[in-house]
Amino acid sequence: MRKKEPEDTGFDINSIPGIAGRSPKNSCEMPQALINRLPVYFRCLRDLINRDVLKVSSQELSDICGVSPSQLRQDMKYFGGLGQRGYGYNVMRLYNSISETLGVGRKYSAVIIGAGRLGEALYESRLFEQRGVWVKGVFDVSREKTGKEFGAVTVRGTEELCDFCRENRIDIAVICFPCLEKEEVTGLLKDCGVSGVWNFSQVRLDGEELGVPVENICTGDSLMMLTYEMSVRDNRKDENKA
Repeated sequence: MRKKEPEDTGFDINSIPGIAGRSPKNSCEMPQALINRLPVYFRCLRDLINRDVLKVSSQELSDICGVSPSQLRQDMKYFGGLGQRGYGYNVMRLYNSISETLGVGRKYSAVIIGAGRLGEALYESRLFEQRGVWVKGVFDVSREKTGKEFGAVTVRGTEELCDFCRENRIDIAVICFPCLEKEEVTGLLKDCGVSGVWNFSQVRLDGEELGVPVENICTGDSLMMLTYEMSVRDNRKDENKA
């Protein structure tokens, strides 16, 4: 991996630029497994940029991303073959192409619905801005939480949600309520006009029912996958001792 010369100014990830790279012509035909790997590629390439790395070989990048070199080269074919034999990949160019595919450069806007600990933690993190999403409002059903300051925004009541979303052309609703019923959640989203939902609630939302893409996040499921893998490993150890 070659680094930039000292006189170069580098790249500031805190202010994501407009994407100038090439998006793949056949991105709509990408296999789901590759789509699932794109955020990993995005994150690893961003880290390389922050380290002022200009180019990277397929072997180096595959090691960083945790995939085989052959898998990485196959994945990169969807981006028009940006790698060159004997040179590797231009890090910024590849990052731009993957960013464009992921929609990072579109500058989507979002609201957080649920001003509890999770909503506050998400708002205060840099997760949104690093991915080109700008949080413009925070809402809650509780009168006790309305009026609370969340950085540069004030928590509003959910009765203002739909008007706010339409007036500000909000793209994404981030659901952070821990235990609302499905009907309550869908009721909040009805007529808001958002284009996507990131759902951290305990109810599973149906994208077809809502008419927009939905990403249901269940951290408990992820934890159980970890404990499963640990249990399998411990069982093998026990069998070997027997």
